[in-house]
Amino acid sequence: MTSTPVLPPSDVDPVRPESLTDLGRRIVANVQQVVHGRERAVELVTCALLAGGHALIEDVPGSGKTTMARAFARSLGGVFQRIQATADLLPTDITGSGVWEPDQHRFVFIPGPLFAHVVLADELNRTPPRTQSAFLEAMDEGAVTVDGVRHALPDQFFVVATQNPLEQHGTYPLPEGQLDRFAVCLRLGDLDAASERLVVREQLVRPTVDDLQPVVGPAQLQAARTAVRQTYVADAVLDHALALVQATRRDPRVFLGASPHPDPLCAGAGAPAGPRLRGSRRHQGARRGRDRAPAGARAGRRRWRACRGGRSRRAGPGTAAGVMAVPVSAGDD
Repeated sequence: MTSTPVLPPSDVDPVRPESLTDLGRRIVANVQQVVHGRERAVELVTCALLAGGHALIEDVPGSGKTTMARAFARSLGGVFQRIQATADLLPTDITGSGVWEPDQHRFVFIPGPLFAHVVLADELNRTPPRTQSAFLEAMDEGAVTVDGVRHALPDQFFVVATQNPLEQHGTYPLPEGQLDRFAVCLRLGDLDAASERLVVREQLVRPTVDDLQPVVGPAQLQAARTAVRQTYVADAVLDHALALVQATRRDPRVFLGASPHPDPLCAGAGAPAGPRLRGSRRHQGARRGRDRAPAGARAGRRRWRACRGGRSRRAGPGTAAGVMAVPVSAGDD
């Protein structure tokens, strides 16, 4: 576990609703200095960040999951903590614990690595169920409970977790309840030849992510999240999002549909936070139908299970999540 305190940048003014677009673009541009060929993925994680959610990046080793997570951490002012998950990681290893102070004749709480603005949980599915439940409480409630005492986490708490979908030895599959706490779950896929060559060339010199400077501080991030929630979402957009969610529960190809949890952190189909952000980034006060689906499809997939051969599997490209059709009306403006 590593800790990197980063001072908030002094040249960034508190965000206003009209400047949310520029703030989002600054984050994306900063991350893309070291994460090449993954513009769509960077935008989706930024959506989750500004919507107040968390992001799960799932792909094979060497695909750039950790680099992307570190790039976001470096782009945000505040305290960054990295947790390298292992099978023997205990809940108190991440939440903190009470330490006996002889001079005070009492136990004093020592915060764990979860008490940070940005937390990178590398290979999260290697943690045992007890530790996963500690993550679940932190992500869902923004607090942890140690020795019966509740401790609040920073308001700007943001988790970027990674997991390897192929290597299953010594892993514990994430429960659906925990997957539901991620605003987006995405797979990076392969890089194009030009981007891969650029990445290799840069890595031959030095890890470029260490050169990134923060562009947003904790106060600016909190103001941005407030601005996202205040962006108006048209009724037609909300109705279409609900229709997408309900369709996943009725489709025979889907074993477990999208979550009914009315979580405003969901960056897509289940709730309006993601469309709000994407609307702000496009200088629109209200979301319209033509921009709804892409973010919603990726957000909804985080806990879908599609049926195949009498068994269930998580939805992904080519499954019902990618082919399900829901009528889109013109809607109102």
